[in-house]
Amino acid sequence: MRSLTRLLIFLLVAAATPGSALAQAYPSKPVRLIVPFPAGGPADIFGRLLAQGMSVQFGQQVVIENVSGVGGVLGVERAARSVPDGYTLVLNSSSAVSIAPFSMAKVPYDAGKDLALITTVVRVPEVLAVNPSLPVNTLAELVAHAKTHPGKINFGSAGSGTITHLAGELLKVEAGIDLIHVPYKGAAPAVNDLLGGQVQMGVFDVPILLPHIRAGKLKALAITSARRAATLPDVQTTAEAGYPKVLSDNWYGLAGPAGIPPAVFKRIHAATVAALNSPELNEQYGKVSGVSMPSSPEEYAVYLAQEQRKWGAVVRAIGFKAE
Repeated sequence: MRSLTRLLIFLLVAAATPGSALAQAYPSKPVRLIVPFPAGGPADIFGRLLAQGMSVQFGQQVVIENVSGVGGVLGVERAARSVPDGYTLVLNSSSAVSIAPFSMAKVPYDAGKDLALITTVVRVPEVLAVNPSLPVNTLAELVAHAKTHPGKINFGSAGSGTITHLAGELLKVEAGIDLIHVPYKGAAPAVNDLLGGQVQMGVFDVPILLPHIRAGKLKALAITSARRAATLPDVQTTAEAGYPKVLSDNWYGLAGPAGIPPAVFKRIHAATVAALNSPELNEQYGKVSGVSMPSSPEEYAVYLAQEQRKWGAVVRAIGFKAE
């Protein structure tokens, strides 16, 4: 009831305020950016860099709130249910809007109706890596080892139904191997266990694995993208290794609850795109293999529809359903 009351008051005030004045007044206080995964993971890295850039554009602080769980769904749900005044945004993962609708029996929001899609933010390649205790150095050796040790290799993911999970499932299907999936509440705890040997392999965004690969704590076997990663130029792609269908470029977008006043929405979009186009943010994203991808809201909607078709087909093909 309190949320409904706040929304009604906001709408009454907004109705009495000219659009230009409303946009000029926004933001008059810190903006909350929900990152739907734990601190320290790739989403958190990209979210905090974006928040810094947006803070400069707004002249007002953008504060990160980590809300993890259900492969990013809980954070997106919180944003979708928030008051649509522009002060709560979410760095949505691709999993939460392009995979969950097909893998979950019921998703607590409709991305097309309950979310205001603002812009795509960043595309990031993923890398298949293993703990050094696993006696393999290439993807071919991993497949061979898995075939002689069925059900003995565990792979961690950022959660059931995330791209990091489905990438492993795709490899299982394409290579005809038996791997055991171990889901976590985000990439950060999964990578911690990968480093500790509790799981032997995983497919994660390059940024979170890059320092461990460079330090020799993990072995990179393949980039699950069409092109090699600039930060790991010597690591072959899955296509080069003979598995062209095992592709899992990850991406993140910016959204808010549906119903944000048009003038405020326009202000948010302009500030975000300016941040994404800045040399400073592009340099920081590039250091961790991220490629900024600012777009119009309309372009974001088209891109999301394409991703939903792609991952919906994958979910159906492997028969996956989230528990």
